Amino acid sequence: MSLLEQLNQQQLEAVTCVDRHLRIIAGAGSGKTRVVTTRIAYLIEQCHIYPNKILAITFTNKAAREMKERVEGFLGDTAQAVMISTIHSFCVRLLREDILVHGYPRNFTILDADDQRSILRDAYKQLQVDVKTYSYHRVLSYISNNKTNFIDANSALARANYEGERIMANVYAFYEKRLAEMFGLDFDDLLIFTYHILKEHVEVRKKWQRRFAYLHVDEFQDVDMLQYQIIKMLVKEDSYLCVVGDPDQTIYTWRGAQVDIIMNFEKDFPHSHTVILNENYRSTQPILQASNELIKNNRNRIEKELFTRNESDERIVHFTAMDDYNEPIWVAGKILSLHHNGVKYRDIAVLYRSNYLSRGLEKALLDQHIPYRIYGGVRFYDRAEIKDALSYLRLLAPKVEGDDKELFKNLAVKRIINLPKRGIGAKTLETLEQEAAVKDTNMYEILKQGGFGKGKAKESIAKFVEVIEASRSCVDTISIDQLLSKVLEDSGYMEMLRNDAEIERLENLKELISDIANYVENNPDGSLLDYLQEISLYSDKEDLDNGEFVQLMTIHAAKGLEFDRVFVYSLCDGIFPNERSINEGGQQALEEERRLAYVAFTRAKKQLFLSDSYGYSYVLDKLKTTSRFVKEIPQDCLQEVGAKPRNSFASDVDTYQGSGFSSLGNTTDEAIEHTSKKKGKIRKGDLVVHDVFGEGIVIKLEGELAVIAFDKKYGIRKILATHASLHKK
Repeated sequence: MSLLEQLNQQQLEAVTCVDRHLRIIAGAGSGKTRVVTTRIAYLIEQCHIYPNKILAITFTNKAAREMKERVEGFLGDTAQAVMISTIHSFCVRLLREDILVHGYPRNFTILDADDQRSILRDAYKQLQVDVKTYSYHRVLSYISNNKTNFIDANSALARANYEGERIMANVYAFYEKRLAEMFGLDFDDLLIFTYHILKEHVEVRKKWQRRFAYLHVDEFQDVDMLQYQIIKMLVKEDSYLCVVGDPDQTIYTWRGAQVDIIMNFEKDFPHSHTVILNENYRSTQPILQASNELIKNNRNRIEKELFTRNESDERIVHFTAMDDYNEPIWVAGKILSLHHNGVKYRDIAVLYRSNYLSRGLEKALLDQHIPYRIYGGVRFYDRAEIKDALSYLRLLAPKVEGDDKELFKNLAVKRIINLPKRGIGAKTLETLEQEAAVKDTNMYEILKQGGFGKGKAKESIAKFVEVIEASRSCVDTISIDQLLSKVLEDSGYMEMLRNDAEIERLENLKELISDIANYVENNPDGSLLDYLQEISLYSDKEDLDNGEFVQLMTIHAAKGLEFDRVFVYSLCDGIFPNERSINEGGQQALEEERRLAYVAFTRAKKQLFLSDSYGYSYVLDKLKTTSRFVKEIPQDCLQEVGAKPRNSFASDVDTYQGSGFSSLGNTTDEAIEHTSKKKGKIRKGDLVVHDVFGEGIVIKLEGELAVIAFDKKYGIRKILATHASLHKK
């Protein structure tokens, strides 16, 4: 088969346009890698361009390997002369040749993540910085953000607004000084040094410009301004730049990507040409139709309409649960059904907007014995803040009968004694552990006896014990979720996260509290020990390691991947689109959220499932409603299952159509009976009875939510005013 025979008309145009700068707008699944690799082969075989005059830049090692393999398939050994690399690898090559002009030796050291953490360890020791308060990840992100914005350590210190920023700026100064002493470069430096050398040294810039006649940049929608400036400086008057990307898939603006770079390409490179690849080879027509209609709601984009020859009668399934407890159960049940019908687990993915959403999914999958992996992430119950919170709860748990030592409390003490920072050193902990062993008890019992430690540590330990004992005294009088909220607030743990703007970790803790609240409602007689026992079953389980597992991941992590069956989970307004992002970024942020939904939908090849749920969200602190992104999909693309849309009478009727779970919600007759027993709407001041929480009084109404004060054990709860478990007295 001829090199060009495999291409459609638009792909052929993109491959053979070699006499001007070219922008290829490549829709999802449109074969962009095939186009770029065929274009490289065409330049060499048909246009007789020397292979070493061609550069192709990608942004991941995986993409670079795939491109090299495909070009080798076309050209054999000739492909070795083509420079195909990531942007960082290209910068390394340039610096190995020309970093002398910057005063560094050619054998400079490239730091990896372990090297960076090693330098931070030294900095923390010398500057007396606590790693639990200032995590390596947080400080390295701070350093990276400053460096890529050309803010040096002195400027960062001058700009510091609070003590935490001053501490990080001092670590930044230590870090940069150490790098200079060892002639070391981190990944940001590879770009920064390259940029300065090309900008400030004309002869070096001209040398690298002469080296390449044709330059290609893949995933151009994800380029940040620093990378773009490097690329622009490599282009000379008689060379040609070809960029490939899709503005509709720009989802990394939070790490520097700017959609305007690809949008304004024709302004930066006049007389350039644009080709739009709009034939999709991945998904079925219903999936593409829904994706097209969704993304049309964005203003800042290049118009294109994806189409496919993959016809299918499979509409997109949209399921709505009456609460967040039943949404993951439905997803797990659907996955089990697909697997029983011959679909491999590895061909199924569940995508979600934020990491905290994996909690319910993980429990439901474990309950159904469905193997899974968190792609590029950590299991919910393995996340640091969740382990911290559960450690606090374990210290509050009553003594287990027959377990005199309760040694599991040792692990809890070690984990949280300095969370938040209390100035209790390793030597004090070592002495504490030794004394507990000598007295044949656990470490917390030693702390309770009082008088342990010296100076500030002694005072901190006394306050720590006071907090734990105050919460312990409430174990039998307030519910477990309230107990956890109390101890995390009283200990200062939540304040620590709020001060550090640890939004994701706070969301995870709110999700844990939500999980406990569900446990309390479903197990009104369950004790703290019972809950901890149940959670240990989930946190201890390991899934199979044979490659046959469902993949759970954030949508950002799913970029560039594809699966036969895709579930997009928790499509509720405020969750997706993300309320915090929209509040901070307005219309631009909403458009990025919509692009993220577009990416999620177009990961599916054969079937797409969308799910959401009603009920109260602890993270949002309000009732959930179906995402506007679902409402932007044409109705004829959707197969609606689950709860009816909430409106008037339907809000009281928990009807599940085709869910496969007869136990979900009340039957229609029961709901009608419940409605008929109501004596008018619930109002502020009404006495009510809840099936689990007992008697209470409505202290205020927030839309459809009733804020109700129950007895001390259950405290104040927010409950849907029309919920079947709630009755006027």
